[in-house]
Amino acid sequence: MAEAADFQGMRTSPARRWLRRTASLLTGAPLVAGLLCGPAAPSAQAAPAAHAAEEASGSRTVDVSLDTLTPEAPGKKDTITVSGTVVNKGKQTITDAHVDLRVGPQQPGRSALDRAAERTGYLYGVDAPAIDDKFSVKLPKLATGVSHDFTLSVPADELDLGVDAGVRQLGVSLTGRTANQQWDQVLGIERTFLPWQPEEAEKKTRLTYLWPLISSTHLTSETGSDEQQTPVFEDEALAAELAPGGRLDQMVSLGKELPVTWVIDPDLLATVDAMKGGYRVKSGDSTVAGKNQALAERWLNSVEAAVQGRKVVALPFADPDLASLAHKGKSVSGSLSHLQPATEVAEITVETILHVKPSVDFAWPVDGAIDSSIVDVATSAGAHKVIARSDSLQDNLSYTPTAARPIGGGTTAVVADARLSTAFEGDMTDAGESTAAVQKFLAQTQALTLQEPEKQRSIVVAPQRRPTIAQAQSMARALRALETERWTEPLDLVAAAAAKPDAEANTKVPGASQYPAALRKQELPVQTFEDIRTTQGTLDKFTVILTLADRVETPFGRAIDRELSTSWRGNPTAAQQYRTEVQSYLQSLTEEVQLIQKSAVTLSGRSATIPVTVQNQLVQGVDDLVLRLRSNNPNRLRLDGGKGMAEQPIKVEGGHSQSVKFPAAANANGQVQMTAQLYTQDGKLYGPPMDFTVKVSEITPTVMLVLAGGVLLLVLAGVRMYTQRKRAAAAGVDDAVENSSEDTAESAPQNTEGDSGDSDPEQPSDLASDTGPESDNPSGAGEKVDR
Repeated sequence: MAEAADFQGMRTSPARRWLRRTASLLTGAPLVAGLLCGPAAPSAQAAPAAHAAEEASGSRTVDVSLDTLTPEAPGKKDTITVSGTVVNKGKQTITDAHVDLRVGPQQPGRSALDRAAERTGYLYGVDAPAIDDKFSVKLPKLATGVSHDFTLSVPADELDLGVDAGVRQLGVSLTGRTANQQWDQVLGIERTFLPWQPEEAEKKTRLTYLWPLISSTHLTSETGSDEQQTPVFEDEALAAELAPGGRLDQMVSLGKELPVTWVIDPDLLATVDAMKGGYRVKSGDSTVAGKNQALAERWLNSVEAAVQGRKVVALPFADPDLASLAHKGKSVSGSLSHLQPATEVAEITVETILHVKPSVDFAWPVDGAIDSSIVDVATSAGAHKVIARSDSLQDNLSYTPTAARPIGGGTTAVVADARLSTAFEGDMTDAGESTAAVQKFLAQTQALTLQEPEKQRSIVVAPQRRPTIAQAQSMARALRALETERWTEPLDLVAAAAAKPDAEANTKVPGASQYPAALRKQELPVQTFEDIRTTQGTLDKFTVILTLADRVETPFGRAIDRELSTSWRGNPTAAQQYRTEVQSYLQSLTEEVQLIQKSAVTLSGRSATIPVTVQNQLVQGVDDLVLRLRSNNPNRLRLDGGKGMAEQPIKVEGGHSQSVKFPAAANANGQVQMTAQLYTQDGKLYGPPMDFTVKVSEITPTVMLVLAGGVLLLVLAGVRMYTQRKRAAAAGVDDAVENSSEDTAESAPQNTEGDSGDSDPEQPSDLASDTGPESDNPSGAGEKVDR
């Protein structure tokens, strides 16, 4: 009606009426102009359609950008200031240019806002007329490609906004002339929304805004290979986010001043806390020392200060992808078992680092998209509240209902508003885009309140998980504009979930077929969960033998949680690489406990011991291992009292080796294949088997008799030689006594003919070897075992 009155007023001026009629033809709206302004002149009616089409595109000749609008939600005494830029995109210079403000009628609802936001170009009869000329801003000539900044200010009471609250469409247009068209025409226009609330609303909408502190995965699993368990990071990307002006720094500095509910991934806190204590960063095939410990400590301190006295919601550790688990993970045994520990760790992590007790009763599927299987998975970890979105759990109502609603089984769906939750997903680095998003957000919240002004409702906004810096700043601008509390008031998420549900709201969870196809394409594949099962099996087998199992179980358990993170969506190659690195590193640790390969063993004798060595190159000890040695031919070589297999418990200190001896008995000569294998105490294989050969050289009874006979003959020969020497010696003494009383002349021949035993080769120099052949007895107790 206000718009019709404006046109009636125009008929009082023939010149203006003619200009309006002509403009309607030139802008491609002759029918509307004819109805509102009377019959068109014959010349105008004769204008070819092609000419009208050409001029319709002419209203897009100039690109108008609205960079700022202050205040975003003006009051009665405020002055509205709009600044921006105009750029001539046409081929002709524009003269007599001026920028005007146009305020349209009140928009009738949220859908009307959506339709209005999609319009481009100027349309006479639809776009409001320009306000008084005294508020226009005149510009110099605009050559092709030339831009020009402008600022336009108008007191709110000059806009005739009325006494009723509501959203008006605000347009900023550029009017000018070209060489071919020497009359005023709209050459460009940009629109936004102007919420108008002259008085506070009687029933304010309770608004809950989630403020997410979530990042991607930065920490590797390489945290248990040294005594200090120094964490290893993929890169320094997290430090850039924590630095002053970085994304996470901005999220904290902005959020601490806003009435928001903090939604935190505990993995981010744990990762920054690990950085604070000293860390290393991958650099090719090695690592280098990280240098941002102070930065990490500063950020954690700022988070702790920001959340004091606020509601904090902790997601399960590493923010697992609930939809992927529901649609792909359930087919792989053990996949869902990770959710409950992730929830338990989440609470402990937040409370330990931030010294606040978080709520762990909320699950947040990607983009709030749910179906019955996702709800089942989300609640399996103990959560009783699922953050959904209104484009997933849709209502067929003329108004937006309260967010909380029961969906069965004691579970509450907290349905975030889709329009508000996606308001800042665009490129907010562009000032015009940011301003448009802020104004549209404010307009939607006011239009929502005006749907049922007598019915107070609770609305939740769940934005994107990882807003950019510009997106976070735009979100903060919108929330600060609402701090006047003229039609909204803040409410935390816990209270919003406990609000009385609307009896008319939809509570039927959609089926799996209704899950968005675009989101399904981004889900983690089945291979992800198969890889996780393999890694978990390796971890379980490894930790049971460790004396300090938590030093390995904790970092690898958290690494497995990270493999389930929603942050891998849209990046399958990096996800696969991360899983491969986790499994490879864990496998390399398990191989630090191994059997030392043996060469062939020679066993001489009927019985001996066979040594097998276990090496532990870990920094901690291992226990609860069993070493089994098996003879592949027990008829030839037996173990452990006649059996073909023997086993012994193993316990090895860190950085040491232990040699275990197995008694063995031989029955026959020849080679025997032996197999050594480590087992955990519950009978599971640990590591690969180690095979080696034992060469048996058994001494038979016949050989033993021959050897014994030879020894006896040697002994008898030695006794005979000894007796002979004694006799010879005695005879020599008697001869000497007898010869001493005889004539010396006679003694000479006797001596010459006497026994020459003094030079006998069997003299005492040979007696040294008469001790007999006392060489080692190969059949004695000291059996020879060679490796």
